[in-house]
Amino acid sequence: MNPERLRITVKTLRACFFICLILLLFLFTAIFTVYLSAKIQGPPSLTVSQSTILFAGDGTKMGETHHGQKRYWVKNENISPFIKEAAIAIEDRHFYEHHGFDIKRIAGAAAADLKSMSKVQGASTISQQYARNLFLKHDKTWTRKLDEAFYTFRLEANYSKDQILEGYLNTIYYGHGAYGIEAASNYYFGKKAKDLTLAEASMLAGVPKGPSQYSPLLHYTKAKDRQKTVLNAMVETGAISKAQAQEAFGKKLSFADHASQTSSSKIAPYFYDTAMQQARKLLHLSKDEFETSGLRIYTTLDPKLQTLAEQEIKRQIKASSRLQTGLLSLDPATGEVKAMVGGRSYEESPFNRATQAERQPGSTMKPLLYYSAITHGFTPSTMMKSEPTDFEYDNGKSTYEPGNYNGYFANAPISLAQAIAVSDNIYAVKTHLFLGMETLIDTARKTGITSPLKKVPSLALGTSPVRLSEMVNAYGILANGGKLIQPVYIKKIEDASGQLLYEYKQPEKRVLNEAAAFVTTELMTGMFDKKLNGYTSVTGNSIAGKLTHVYAGKSGSTSTDSWMIGYSPSLVTGIWTGYDKGQKMEEAEERGIAKTIWASFMEEALRSRPAEMFQPPNGVTGVYIDPASGKLSAAGCPVKRYVYYLTGTQPQEYCSGQKSAEEKPKQPKEGTKKNWWQKMFHW
Repeated sequence: MNPERLRITVKTLRACFFICLILLLFLFTAIFTVYLSAKIQGPPSLTVSQSTILFAGDGTKMGETHHGQKRYWVKNENISPFIKEAAIAIEDRHFYEHHGFDIKRIAGAAAADLKSMSKVQGASTISQQYARNLFLKHDKTWTRKLDEAFYTFRLEANYSKDQILEGYLNTIYYGHGAYGIEAASNYYFGKKAKDLTLAEASMLAGVPKGPSQYSPLLHYTKAKDRQKTVLNAMVETGAISKAQAQEAFGKKLSFADHASQTSSSKIAPYFYDTAMQQARKLLHLSKDEFETSGLRIYTTLDPKLQTLAEQEIKRQIKASSRLQTGLLSLDPATGEVKAMVGGRSYEESPFNRATQAERQPGSTMKPLLYYSAITHGFTPSTMMKSEPTDFEYDNGKSTYEPGNYNGYFANAPISLAQAIAVSDNIYAVKTHLFLGMETLIDTARKTGITSPLKKVPSLALGTSPVRLSEMVNAYGILANGGKLIQPVYIKKIEDASGQLLYEYKQPEKRVLNEAAAFVTTELMTGMFDKKLNGYTSVTGNSIAGKLTHVYAGKSGSTSTDSWMIGYSPSLVTGIWTGYDKGQKMEEAEERGIAKTIWASFMEEALRSRPAEMFQPPNGVTGVYIDPASGKLSAAGCPVKRYVYYLTGTQPQEYCSGQKSAEEKPKQPKEGTKKNWWQKMFHW
């Protein structure tokens, strides 16, 4: 060979060598830089939207919220090994060998694409697909490809192969709105991912290639062909034998029945919304954190009582009526909400009238007033005159003249026991002013009422708007003897892995005097007792004949609102009815619906329970009294009723010569008005 030519050849080879060396060095530097950057930036967040599931108090599923994607994250140990092996065999056989990119597969795919002059073969690894599912859109730009490569580096540099496989199986789309293997397993086969058989796993592993094309529910023949491809791939990787593949392919699959499923509808939608709001508040989570936690929320709802409440409202209120309602029922011992209705149609109006609406409670405020009175020296026998009265307040600058229902007044002294039973307004306002208007507000605050309360005489008659949930909770505190409770919707919350995030613990605190609360409860039983009929009938007269259990309660009404709240020792329920825009209730039937619904609901709710009595605590004494005079009952008294007092405050005198407690109502007389302070302290 010519020496000159040889010299040129050597120089060329040397130049090529150095160029290749520089290129390799550059490539190594680039790869090292990317890897180092991936390490420095640390592990990327693996959080994705996960479905939140709510469970009722009996463990049954109430419903789900999917936050855009139906997905339930499951750990590796809760995924069938068959689906793992199937996914690796069909998607990425060298998954455990490469570092995110299968170079041989990429080269083979490129050659196939060049040969056909089109994209006929994919080369994405499981790591690349996982990166794409987590962070990227599925467009086909070079920018997206580079981003995908970088995220793949970050995943491989910071997570183990098992973690990446777990993430891939929990994020891949399987069609029909199901993201992740747990959602897919449940949707297609009605079972958990850990229980998938080889036949089921091989069928599902073929779906992600084209969910609309290979769904067995849409194209069974194509899905079977794809299943066969998956099984053959598993044989080639040594995951299963040919015999296992043949057996799995021949298995008849049983798919879940979707015709009867109503996953879009939720049980107790008003309660559902409230529980979701409470969960986020309790955990102090942002919207993104809440939607990616895959929460399992265990609530207090009693499905039977919830169904009963909805049925009673539907039965009692005419379909053509525009009357609205709210209902809340809870356990007074714990505050656990057992049933909630926020309106007659959630679809038409998701506004929750049990927890959001503020309406005038009317006379349902009086039990809190009379509890305050009992603790300030009043007794069930305290007498005050019921007659038309002008009340001055604000240092004489203002006057207030309340009336009674239908304009009836006793025009004579009546006892506190009778005043609450017939709901006398004059007695209530006198009591309110005697105690000082801040006293009722203080008691209301102790029992959990946070709505603004005006310091005016009419507060005793419930003119300051409050929420139904507040009033029911307050009555629950009276029912349990004064122990602090609050409406509880959630017992506990777990994340997707079963870790306990929250569990309700009831506070051990007493906010009311136990003996005074019991005396108040016993006074509240009077609304159903016709022995307390006086110048007018007791307010529970219309429903008393329907009741077979012992209840304490109080009704309330304004021109636009009708309330009934009452309780047994184990259940307190409150109902409000009215119109959303404050329209007056003109018909008598409308004004009585709240009582009717309450009576029917409570009776049915307690039907299977044994008879319960309110148990007197220490510090109270029961005696028979004459309801009309408030004195001890004697042989000559026409009516006697057993009444409880704080020990030491029971009456000492006996009645004599009283008029009948069934005396007919007296109409108000003209010219009988006096200034209230001239009449208040006659006793």
